[in-house]
Amino acid sequence: MISLSSGILSIVGMAFVVLFGLLMLVLPVVKQPRPGRDLRPLRALSRLRHALSLTVEAGTRFHISLGRGEITHPRTASAFVGLSAAHRLVEATAVSDRPAIITAGTGPLGILARSTLRSAYAAEAYESRYRPAYGRVTGLTPFSYAAGAMLAARDDDAAANFLSGSFGAEVALMTDGMAGENTLTVAGTDSVAAQAVLYAAADEPLIGEEVFASGAYLNAGPLHGTSLLTQDFFRWLLILAILGGTVVKMLGVLP
Repeated sequence: MISLSSGILSIVGMAFVVLFGLLMLVLPVVKQPRPGRDLRPLRALSRLRHALSLTVEAGTRFHISLGRGEITHPRTASAFVGLSAAHRLVEATAVSDRPAIITAGTGPLGILARSTLRSAYAAEAYESRYRPAYGRVTGLTPFSYAAGAMLAARDDDAAANFLSGSFGAEVALMTDGMAGENTLTVAGTDSVAAQAVLYAAADEPLIGEEVFASGAYLNAGPLHGTSLLTQDFFRWLLILAILGGTVVKMLGVLP
């Protein structure tokens, strides 16, 4: 009986994986999700998109910071989402006199930041405008990284800051140092402790899984929006399964 139940669960799990993969392949062809219509409004990311257009028009700087996550650790997922969003943000500011800068707190993330910058400039056919200094490792310890990122934003007179990655308590120093009368700071992280700090310190905090949705809301690529729609589909599927199982149990169909 136990082995039979395990086998059924394995089949159901495999079916879910296959269905998820099929939806990820089919949905980009059938429908491209749009923020505000197919995706629920997120004030933080709406303000980030608005700030992006303002920085290009006003000739001000956009600053992206990726935190201190190790690329081999699961907690680096938020930094990789930040890199995807950064690619879109850099593309949009490539024509500006003051293009976006990216800061990081580890060597591998710094390398990935420069690679993202280079590919974004290449995508817009502005390779000659790329400068390695636009991607920086500002420190290898929590507070040296925070101080360096804060100074980079201040020295380059950044009008908007987007923080997406693995942060600790040092993020309080960063958000405080980046604060200004006309400066917007949108920040999200996978750390619960840092989320609590950002809720109080950031202009627009990204709560929970909202940080992983930033790519979809910034049009970083079709798979970002598709993954959100697919996840929503599976949420409703699980809700219906739970409700159906509850009804069947109440009717006494199942022991």
